Amino acid sequence: MLFNYKKNRPWAENLTIVMQIGLTMAGCIVFCFFVGLYLDKWLKTRGIFVTIFTILGVIGGGVTVYRQIMEVIEDKNDDRENRDNGVR
Repeated sequence: MLFNYKKNRPWAENLTIVMQIGLTMAGCIVFCFFVGLYLDKWLKTRGIFVTIFTILGVIGGGVTVYRQIMEVIEDKNDDRENRDNGVR
């Protein structure tokens, strides 16, 4: 049983976008968490940097995800305009 990409192309493209957004958000948070953990161990503090950097990771991930979504929306609008104008 093979996956028919031509038949399921819109579904597959949307799935890849959702997976990319999720991994981007998780990656930003995890990376910032470990940076904060390292700084806490290095400076011998009790979780202040973990808290700060985790919050920064959430904010940074949100901004990155927003930019990715806006890029996808712009690409789809450009494709729709080109299709309406007869340009391929």
